[in-house]
Amino acid sequence: MSLTDEELARLEDVVELQPTKNSELQDRWGVDSGSEVHQYLEGHLKDYYYRDDDSLIRSTPEAVELTGVEPGVEPPGEDADADATPGSIRLSPLEAKVFETVAGPEERSESVVSVLNGLRDAFDIDPDVDDVRAALQRLKRIGVVEVRYRAVPTFRACVDRDEVSVTVTEE
Repeated sequence: MSLTDEELARLEDVVELQPTKNSELQDRWGVDSGSEVHQYLEGHLKDYYYRDDDSLIRSTPEAVELTGVEPGVEPPGEDADADATPGSIRLSPLEAKVFETVAGPEERSESVVSVLNGLRDAFDIDPDVDDVRAALQRLKRIGVVEVRYRAVPTFRACVDRDEVSVTVTEE
């Protein structure tokens, strides 16, 4: 199956962002709804993606080979546990800063607002709280941040940062 330039570009997004959701692709592609993303995937890229047990969108090995794009999450190795930490992750600049800022595995988990304040102090930036929340949720889906429920959901890294290679993508 031969892909158009647009289809190939969108498939590259699927590979790069995986595991991802309709809403992330909706933002990346500038379309109006998650439904439109689903229709595009089914109509144009059906052979190159699938949904995992959590309904997250992932690319097939053929999609990775076809695009030549590094997957958003790479497993640490063939003999590693299925629940093991990803060996390499691709993050947006904000996601990388959030991962660097969020409490470590041995520290007390912190709220989204606490992470936001940490970003302000450490990097002299003032992102929107919803963007920080979205970054934390993506890091959770990737498997490098965990949620602890107290009065509000709180977050902390669940891996040593030294065990993960982070590649920062362009915005």
